[in-house]
Amino acid sequence: MILKAAVLATLLLVAVATPGLAADAKPVPRVAFLGFALINTSLEPTRPDEEKRLQMLGDLLRDKLDASGRFEMVPIPPEQQPAIAAGPEIRNCNGCERDYAKRAGADWAAWGTVQKVSNLILNINLYMEEARSGKMEFAKSVDIRGNTDESWRHGLDHMIRHNLLNQP
Repeated sequence: MILKAAVLATLLLVAVATPGLAADAKPVPRVAFLGFALINTSLEPTRPDEEKRLQMLGDLLRDKLDASGRFEMVPIPPEQQPAIAAGPEIRNCNGCERDYAKRAGADWAAWGTVQKVSNLILNINLYMEEARSGKMEFAKSVDIRGNTDESWRHGLDHMIRHNLLNQP
């Protein structure tokens, strides 16, 4: 009984010593990721390995955000996927991303693009916006050099760690 009282007193002391800890805690945003698209402005045709890399980036993003504990990834319902695939590109759909996110039960919509200028110069762009208001919560671009699995992975990983999660 005395031990329980001591433990409770210690927990109370910790709570009092860190004012606003619970009050500052923000709810974890539920994020619907709508995929990466390739914007090929190079003089070369899009290759199958580049299409596979778009999927690779999506998987990496979902895994990293889920593992961070700062986001909860919400899957796109299977019945919604054909409409997304048949519709306009997310980056030019005039707000459809917010509707898709809300229908999936998410707070935020996320999507990305990879712009291929050449096989040497590419950039990865990631966008996250609040589904109800349309407020942009995150928008960042990172340039990468080289058109390989490793360069794409490294570029997105760098953006996530240093810009989205603010880790060293």
